[in-house]
Formats: sequence, C-alpha cells, structure tokens
Amino acid sequence: DQGVAGFTTTCTMTTAASSSQWDTSLSQTAYMQADTVLVLSPTDTVIGSASKHTSHQFTPSTPRGILHRAFSVFLFDASTNELLLQKRASTKITFPNVWTNTCCSHPLHGMEPSELDGEEDVKDGSVRGVKYAAIRKLEQELGIPVDTFTVDRFKFLTRLHYWAADTVTHGKDSPWGEHEIDYVLFVTVPSKSSITLAPHPEEVDDVAWVSQSQLLSMFNDTTLLFSPWFRIIVHKWMIGGWWNDVRGVMETNKYCDYDNIHKFDPPVEHMGGGGGAVALFEKEKVEMNGQHKNGNIANGDAK
Repeated sequence: DQGVAGFTTTCTMTTAASSSQWDTSLSQTAYMQADTVLVLSPTDTVIGSASKHTSHQFTPSTPRGILHRAFSVFLFDASTNELLLQKRASTKITFPNVWTNTCCSHPLHGMEPSELDGEEDVKDGSVRGVKYAAIRKLEQELGIPVDTFTVDRFKFLTRLHYWAADTVTHGKDSPWGEHEIDYVLFVTVPSKSSITLAPHPEEVDDVAWVSQSQLLSMFNDTTLLFSPWFRIIVHKWMIGGWWNDVRGVMETNKYCDYDNIHKFDPPVEHMGGGGGAVALFEKEKVEMNGQHKNGNIANGDAK
C-alpha cells in the first residue's frame, strides 16, 4: 500500500543544495511542494524521492501515502529531566494544533551536508544524515542556532514504522496523513536556561518543558491533542523506561536497537482517511490509555 505513484526512482538527479541555503522563509504550502523526502522500501532502503505534498496524500491509489523517512527529536534538560514539547501551529497542513516531541520532520533529498543514511550508518548508529536534518529543523522550527549541537551530541535509539491518517483535523476521509520510518533521537542540554528558543510562528504555537507526571496529566486532559507518533513512542518506550534513565541513554548503548524496525498501526481514531486504510500490522498494537505495568506496554509490538 505504500504506492509508487508520484516519486522519482533516482536519488542523484538533482544538484545538491547547501543546508545553509535551504529557504526558511517559505509558507507551509510552499514547503509541501518544495521539500523532497526520501522514499523507502519497508526495510528502510531508500528507493527514490517525492515531494512532501505527494508523500503525505492519502488517496484510493495510495491509502497510506508513500512510505518515507522521518526523525523525532527529544530534547531534555539534564538538570531537571524535563522534556521540551512543542505544539504544532494551527496553520500546519498535517496534524495542526497537536502537542508533540521537541521536533519531528524529514531528512531531505539533495542537501549538503547529505541527509541520506545507508544500511551501514544505521548498523553503527551514526546516522549523520538524519542528525544533520535534525539540526536544520531545530533552527527552522524553534530558532535553536545551528552551532548549538554537533551531530555527535545526538543519540540514535531505534526506528519505528507507523502510519496515521489525519482524521482528527480533516475528518474520516482525510486526504492527509503520515506513513514513516521514524528515527528516534535524544539530545540534552545542561539546563533550559542554556538554550536559545525562538519558535517560528508558522511552525509552532507553543512550547513547554514537562516532567513525566506532567505529561501524563496532559494526556488525561481531553481538551488537548497529541500527535500519534509521539503517543506511540512515549507509551512504548519512554514512561518508566528511557525517561527514567536519560543519562544512561546518552552515555551507553544499552537502550539502542539498530537491528529492528518496530511496527505500529495508529490509534483507532487515526484509521481510515481518503483511501480507507485499515490495519497494516494487525498484531502490533500499542495501548494509548496510559496504563502501564513495570513501564511496559501491555500489548507490545512485533519486530
């Protein structure tokens, strides 16, 4: 169901553009057309490229859009163990008004330094391309200067393959959604006062530093919305797990899984969309009600 329409099967056809020259002044609609994401096979092999607009369309011919590579950054205050959240702007085309992790976006085709990672980069955990993309987007979305972090400051933990129709925003026949293999990245700062934040109003409506208990309270507030990928990552790995040992995450590899791609269908409210998509990974489920036992999801996932 990932589909093949609308993407280019060669990844070397365009002249590389410097990340420093990437236009940070475009509108959301313009970015959807101009940005070119990395199209993937289900094994995370890059097989082409496509515009953000094309890859995020949920239609009868591509009911889950086009599978592409993404990243999710989780930035922590090391002194308090608080996580920086952002609320996606109301003007975003996909998943507006939702609270989510610090920064979530896509490595792009044709960037310099290259944002393309291969199998060996995943195996050794370096994934410098994804990390360069994270640095670029942290500046564009949150105003964090590009010299704040080097690629070596980020910790790559694992990958998840998920999809979700944006039915909460656009209704049950939503033409938009996500279908990604998402690279999870952790990074820390000594304290929140040591970092510059200047959120872009077309990207971010609000930010908040939260503890685990504060985030769980937010999840219980029915007036708040959360991105499906963030809910999956938090409930599967973070509460009672990674978040309890951020220092261990950053300083060791004991939480890293570079061999498996964890697969998740979305919460039930994000099924459907313009192509009427149903469960893709029928046995792989995650409970989204915040009920945990020993920090684990009751239903888990398959690898």
